[in-house]
Amino acid sequence: MSSGLSVSASAARNLATATVTSVQNAANTPRWVHKLLPWVDVAGGVYRVNRRKVVLAQPGRIAFDQSGEEPAIRPASLRNVPLLSRVGDAEFASIASSAKVVRFKAGETILEQGETAKIFYVVVEGAVELTFAGPFKGRLRHGLAGSGDYFGDAAISGEAGASPHAKALSAVTLLAIDADAFDGEIVRAQIARHVEETERLKDHANPYGEQGIELRTVHAGEPRLPTTFVDYEENPREYHLSTIQTVLQTHTRITDLYSNEIDQLREQVRLVVDAVKEREEWEILNNREFGLLHEVHPRYQVTTRSGPPTPDDLDELLSLIWKKPAFFIAHPRAIAAFGREATRRGVPPVVVHLFGSPFITWRGVPLVPSDKVPITVDPHTGAASSQILLLRVGEGEQGVVGLQKSGVTGEVEAGLSVRYSGTNEHSIASHLVTRYFSAAVLVEDAIARLDNVLLGNYYDYA
Repeated sequence: MSSGLSVSASAARNLATATVTSVQNAANTPRWVHKLLPWVDVAGGVYRVNRRKVVLAQPGRIAFDQSGEEPAIRPASLRNVPLLSRVGDAEFASIASSAKVVRFKAGETILEQGETAKIFYVVVEGAVELTFAGPFKGRLRHGLAGSGDYFGDAAISGEAGASPHAKALSAVTLLAIDADAFDGEIVRAQIARHVEETERLKDHANPYGEQGIELRTVHAGEPRLPTTFVDYEENPREYHLSTIQTVLQTHTRITDLYSNEIDQLREQVRLVVDAVKEREEWEILNNREFGLLHEVHPRYQVTTRSGPPTPDDLDELLSLIWKKPAFFIAHPRAIAAFGREATRRGVPPVVVHLFGSPFITWRGVPLVPSDKVPITVDPHTGAASSQILLLRVGEGEQGVVGLQKSGVTGEVEAGLSVRYSGTNEHSIASHLVTRYFSAAVLVEDAIARLDNVLLGNYYDYA
């Protein structure tokens, strides 16, 4: 016999129907990169990027072998130095073996301005600032050398010239090659051949190294007009679509009996598709074959001057990607670090709203957050650092585009399909979930990257 005066709440709940939510997924993100990239339909599964022919060697970065106690130059990567582009493999091995490791502390001078460079330096770790004395006051930056960059080219060419002042901004590790290593008869002949060919071609090439188009401006008279043609790259790069796949399994008893409020199969598909899209955005940024972080040409890789991302650093990116920059991509912590630096300088970033969400901007270009941009923690200091990308997008703008294959069987949205694959003897139904995708950078100056972005710098305003 009940001792209460009315029915209890616990008993009454047996007559009530709970209001249920769909399954919440903490790993889900807005996936702004996927939303903001223009997508190109690749009907045949291969996307070929045709380019004008490049006739002048362009500078690249030197690679290292870090497997030993001390870093060593990978000989073949010396070909990324234009002056050495015609040197043979045997000579590269000899030059690389002569490199010696040298280290400088932050603030130390490596090379005085005007001093004839007798050593060719390659930066392994850290940042080196190259400057010249200004015509009025102070110093003017000539460049900022990070890992893989080099300076002291006069040691290779043997020509006397005004060398910049080189100062270590942080603790740096360098590989130093004495000028004597380039004095061999064969090496000198190959360098001379490169210089001769460069002199011959430079008047017939544009600043990007592409073969020039002969034109003439006519003011009067009937001068003889030049003849010209546009040559193409003979082996253009091809992007093959990548695939993300999984087989979703559901028991028919579950989908039949427990789908009164929320369809169990649809909910399973929704969660798996979300996971596929999260993986796709990670691949677009990090994949070794086509990921945007790995597709940046060395000429468009810059390092921060002092560690934290400052307005000056983002301006440096904008000076490289000045043809219709679309947006930055950065980890949320990197965006917060930039906000602190901008606020410290009295220029707090302007906020705009896109797709109903706020984004901070710099020079009118939004900083798009993505937690797929990796954060690296230095094992010795514990300092966390990341990278920031700046993109121009669109096929018509010779920018960055996403690639996908639409029209596949079982398509639930462009390039993504869910196909029923049968039910086995255990009453388990299978559905094949497939996404075909990739990303392409059409021209080198469509993407730039800021490296060594320190995330842990804060200010005490008390």
